[in-house]
Amino acid sequence: MSIPMATEALTIENLTVRYPMRGGVLGRVQQFFTAVEDFSFSLETGEILAIVGESGCGKSTLAQALVGLAPWTIGKMTLLGEELKPSSRKDLTLIRRQMQMVFQDPFSSLNPRQTVSEILMYPLLARGFSRIESSQKIKETLSLVGLSTEVLSRFPHAFSGGQRQRIGIARSLVLSPKILICDEVTSALDVSVQAQVIQVLDEIRRQAGISLIFISHDMQVVRALADNVIVMYLGQIMEKGSVSQVLNSPKHPYTKALIKSIPTLDREHPPEILEGDWATHASPKTGCRFAPRCPQRMPRCTEDSIPLDSMDSVLCRCILGRPS
Repeated sequence: MSIPMATEALTIENLTVRYPMRGGVLGRVQQFFTAVEDFSFSLETGEILAIVGESGCGKSTLAQALVGLAPWTIGKMTLLGEELKPSSRKDLTLIRRQMQMVFQDPFSSLNPRQTVSEILMYPLLARGFSRIESSQKIKETLSLVGLSTEVLSRFPHAFSGGQRQRIGIARSLVLSPKILICDEVTSALDVSVQAQVIQVLDEIRRQAGISLIFISHDMQVVRALADNVIVMYLGQIMEKGSVSQVLNSPKHPYTKALIKSIPTLDREHPPEILEGDWATHASPKTGCRFAPRCPQRMPRCTEDSIPLDSMDSVLCRCILGRPS
């Protein structure tokens, strides 16, 4: 049964994250590095929105900015109908009450000196819940992620990677957030365990009705889990639309390259590796950021500012397929 998506849980407008780069004898700011630029999207209640791209494209910085772990240079956030400022300590408390993050590495994100009970109990006690209330909430949350209460007395080292990731998900769920941000939560797991974690996340969405932002570089996992997808490159949105539209009929050359790089068992059609990487192709000051690596680039690609426009039911930042 699908969850009705009638209201917007989160709206982000023109989010930019820019870091100063210092140099010289006095260590003065000489230039700025833009990790996320002019990033806008909305997340519906019960929706799973995937954000995909190569390592280093700004996905994790975006996730950190949403929960106040990275600074906002400019931008606007509307969370559950209320405009909030992550730079405000008061607003940040409200943001973290409604948005929780599951981190990438299940082996380093859990305190090895604490039992599972202590890991899950701490955030509840910090928010003023009694121990009796906390114990009941923990029991319900463990059931939601497919774990029994027998795990409570054990330490993280006693669990497999998949079990640790479930514990990490449970820690993020105990406070009943409306939005869960999952940052590469399956990347450190083998394929069979990935499938289990995907099933847990989908079940959480269905039972709890929460929204998920799922950050990944694995297009196959995104296809299996998400409703909509944003393709990100060097801090900008390259393409945005439903998973079926973007993955089955990609418009942007970068999206096509990501899909063609997926490993396959078909020897006649081996994966095509995208040449170069973002680190060796500095972001151009004008034109498309992907232009230095694009096999279809034209002179206009490096000269003109490329807006994010509608193209066959998706939004795409590319001049290919548009009238001159």
